[in-house]
Amino acid sequence: MEKTINTLNIENIEVVVLANGEFPINQIPLSLLQRPIPVVCCDGAIEALDKFGKTPLALIGDGDSVSEELKNKYLDRWYFIADQETNDLTKAMNFCIEKGFKEVAILGATGKREDHTLANISLLIEYSKQVNVRMFTDYGVFVACSGTEIFACKKGQAVSIFNISAKNLSAEGLQYPIYDFTRLWQGTLNRTIADEFTISAEGEYLLFIAY
Repeated sequence: MEKTINTLNIENIEVVVLANGEFPINQIPLSLLQRPIPVVCCDGAIEALDKFGKTPLALIGDGDSVSEELKNKYLDRWYFIADQETNDLTKAMNFCIEKGFKEVAILGATGKREDHTLANISLLIEYSKQVNVRMFTDYGVFVACSGTEIFACKKGQAVSIFNISAKNLSAEGLQYPIYDFTRLWQGTLNRTIADEFTISAEGEYLLFIAY
């Protein structure tokens, strides 16, 4: 029997990765930072996290964009990684995977720069091959999916599906039928019509569920 996924259930989250996009203002992502779980921080986000009053488990990056004061304050938890082949979010995710975390929430991965936003969202597919991961924004949740999945929801929630490599896409519990989208925009602006919906597919796709 397939398990129903509740994208808003944060009880099983083991670690938060904070990227250097817009710091969250919505209470759902903020509640993750308020929980007593570790935060792995991309170095450019440390100023906002410090103002929030949370001490990170680790800081990931080269430190170029951080003040000397904050660099010295958190010197004992810096992981300086100069590799230019991956971005700081991927470095932070690799750190979490190496430490054995299985349930990861990403915050602050959208906003400020649209190119970074697109890159960060697309990387969810790569991360999901090694760990359970969701990206929480101020407006909803992104989750990488593969195959047939059942999702808990409320009637009337906005849903968008972005096809990556899936074939034979179909759905139950959504207002509009879905198909094998070949353009990113084609699966956007759908809506739930029940308290759960099912997406059937062969392959990978990204799902966004608005709060």
